[in-house]
Amino acid sequence: MTEPTLPSPDPYRLGVHLREDGVDVAVLASHATAVDLCLLHRDPGGPDGWRERRVPLTGPELGVWHAHVPGVRAGQHYGFRAHGRWDPAAGTRYNPAKLLVDPYARGLVGSVLLGQAVHGHRVDAQGRTVGTAPELDPTDSRAAVPHSVVVDDRFDGAPVPRPRVPWAGTVVYEAHVRGLTKELPGVPEHLRGTYAGLAHPATIEHLQSLGVTTLELLPIQAIGDEPHLTRRGLVNYWGYNTLGFFAPHGAYATAAAREAGAQAVLDEVKGMVRLLHAAGIEVLLDVVLNHTCEGGTDGLQLSWRGLDPTVYYLHDGGSPARFADLTGCGNTLDFRRPRVVQLALDSLRYWADVVGVDGFRFDLAVTLGRDADGFNPEHPFLVALQTDPVLRDRKLVAEPWDLGPGGWRTGQFPPPVAEWNDRFRDAVRTFWLADPSEAAHGRPGHGVRDLATRLAGSADLFGHSDPPLLRGTVASVNFVTAHDGFTLADLVAYEHKHNEANGEGNQDGTDNNRSWNHGVEGPVTGSSVALDIAPLRRRSMRNLLGTLLLSAGTPMITAGDEIGRTQQGNNNPYCLDDATSWVHWDLAPWRQDLLATTRHLLALRRAYPALRSPHFYLGRPRTAPDGSVLDPRPDLDWRTAEGVPFRHDQWLDPAVRTLQMIRTTVDGSAALLVINGALDPVEVTLADGARDHWELVWDSVAEHPTEVRHGNGSPGAESPDGARTAAPGDRLTVEPLSLQVHVSR
Repeated sequence: MTEPTLPSPDPYRLGVHLREDGVDVAVLASHATAVDLCLLHRDPGGPDGWRERRVPLTGPELGVWHAHVPGVRAGQHYGFRAHGRWDPAAGTRYNPAKLLVDPYARGLVGSVLLGQAVHGHRVDAQGRTVGTAPELDPTDSRAAVPHSVVVDDRFDGAPVPRPRVPWAGTVVYEAHVRGLTKELPGVPEHLRGTYAGLAHPATIEHLQSLGVTTLELLPIQAIGDEPHLTRRGLVNYWGYNTLGFFAPHGAYATAAAREAGAQAVLDEVKGMVRLLHAAGIEVLLDVVLNHTCEGGTDGLQLSWRGLDPTVYYLHDGGSPARFADLTGCGNTLDFRRPRVVQLALDSLRYWADVVGVDGFRFDLAVTLGRDADGFNPEHPFLVALQTDPVLRDRKLVAEPWDLGPGGWRTGQFPPPVAEWNDRFRDAVRTFWLADPSEAAHGRPGHGVRDLATRLAGSADLFGHSDPPLLRGTVASVNFVTAHDGFTLADLVAYEHKHNEANGEGNQDGTDNNRSWNHGVEGPVTGSSVALDIAPLRRRSMRNLLGTLLLSAGTPMITAGDEIGRTQQGNNNPYCLDDATSWVHWDLAPWRQDLLATTRHLLALRRAYPALRSPHFYLGRPRTAPDGSVLDPRPDLDWRTAEGVPFRHDQWLDPAVRTLQMIRTTVDGSAALLVINGALDPVEVTLADGARDHWELVWDSVAEHPTEVRHGNGSPGAESPDGARTAAPGDRLTVEPLSLQVHVSR
């Protein structure tokens, strides 16, 4: 057994780091009595195909075991074995028979082979604890767990500047690495569903032509499948089950990279980021820092549980010790602990600084801000995001809830963190879908008040700061759909979830869909009913898209919504790596029209500053620093169908379903949204606010945006270039359930 040499250790530089003559090793295991670094080598003649050399580490120093080990190079497989007390009732489960993944591993190869070996205690065939108390299991896990791999963080690719898209111009596109390109024409077969495929010119062309600036990827950090899925032959397709916070998920790499090893996988990810940057597209990663793939109290023993479970995991305080579950995934990382905060920050810095990504979306972010008293906006982790020199200029987006007490916290994260705005989602779905469904049955719905608040940037949620309104409208990441829930096309075709393929008896997934099938559940084709319902569904999709892309705030599109992707009514296909979840690119004419509409709406957003103001509106004229009035028109004005200001009682009246929203900018241009959420046509008197006249640039009645310019019954005169114009005070008929956009240049 080789004795390591001992440099002066840095107990805060965890992981395995390459040096010219070997590696520095440091791992947190503060309650262990000994830790071995296990260097693994293939041995075809061995009982499990591997042999290992164990190097005892020195420590603990501030809970860290460390060594310098000469002769180790990139590509070396390794793991840890931790010795100590086996006392599950007290929360410690040290078992040196279990090879443990390095929590800081930059590369991982292999997968979890479900069975006795990957549990620290004895279990039955279903993974249930044998006996009344967990009993230590002596089965070696070396051949049944992923191996950590030493990688070289250097990359030969030419440096490419980050796009640094301003928040005011940001358009987020949420996508799955595999699902986006698995069937994308133009991407070679061997690149489909991979990191390389995501950066292929065919993928980039679609994103650029759409107007996307920022690609938000579902988790690409190493993923572990839940045992209950493995037993059913399924996988965690979405990836919200982290096996490693530094290593990229190998299954999304090309076959050539997987064959070459962890170094090639990492290089493919870095190359993807650089190619997207060269195309002007930012990359955000959805990161799952709130829990790990080890499951509940008696779950798998793969890494953290075997190294320092009472430090890494939040416990419920009872006896025997049990994990607290604020995430719905069996365990919760304990962000009261400085070492957990360090793990999260070290991971984020690595992906930002070494891999080069532009930001992060934090899954169940409330968990990351919990201290002993609950959620704290001044939690050390959240303070670090604001002040860390590597992270503070990245785009940071919170999912502002978790499953714990007081878990809904939309609007309560500190700047510069933006947040998914679930209130926007609910208000828009309610106005355009749930309310008309109720009205069709003679039941009352809601008026325009909540929708108007969301259109204007949700100041009620994001305007509370010191000083007030500091965060601006861009703090609200507006969305109508996301990876979880119905797609855009399914929102207008299903009122009930159809999740049978998930194998959970249709019990999984939300029932709060706020959707409307327009009278028939599911697809309508080849019948007279289809001729009536299909056009209404398509208009509803356009209404939802138009509201999303023309509201104040940061819009997020879910991949495939722009072409009417369906999941056949499944609102939770987290475990389906098949055609249910992939984007299909065979575009029927109506899907081509929807794609053209999405492109047109995003082009309008880029062209007219009034549609993308980063600042909250004050509802009064703009003034210069000396108090002089720059423009007598208010920056935001609301008008009724009659073109007059709203009375207070009209904001509260559920029968009022029509409004006009006028936004002006410092350059004098203006935009007018005319919204009719009623089931009948409405006569509207166009509001004041235009310099001269209003030009109609989009109407959701139109199947294709060019139909607006060519008339199609739209009001007003036609200019020499085909534009439809009308003057303030002109009367026009607005079709039922429709949205118009007028501009004044």
